[in-house]
Amino acid sequence: MKSYRKELWFNVPDRRGFINITPQVRQCLRESGIAEGMTLINAMHITASVFINDDESGLHADYEVWLEQLATHGPISRYRHNRTGEDNGDAHLKRQIIGREVVVAVTGGDLDFGPWEQIFYGEFDGRRPKRVLAKIIGE
Repeated sequence: MKSYRKELWFNVPDRRGFINITPQVRQCLRESGIAEGMTLINAMHITASVFINDDESGLHADYEVWLEQLATHGPISRYRHNRTGEDNGDAHLKRQIIGREVVVAVTGGDLDFGPWEQIFYGEFDGRRPKRVLAKIIGE
């Protein structure tokens, strides 16, 4: 069995944003030489997420509104976490809602997706470099 690991770096210039990282993950898969197996893609920061969904701007806007309703950024005094001097208590909750990682089967040298599925990096406390881990195992 082969194993491949690579860190992908992102720097979202705003507090929040979504990036389609499917092309980078496919590049990792090509580099790995693995044709049958599994790929794990996970955010390595506690205020960021990786998830699978449709690459449609209306859906991304809906995510923004929905997440802000569930865990609004302000007032920052509403979060006990922010008493430590941080202002990102909401980002931790948003990450928990969206999730840390995805696992995708690899079949025939490609990501074995359903219709419209793409992999996204979700940033909830941006403006600095953050990592995503790509770990691929198989033959």
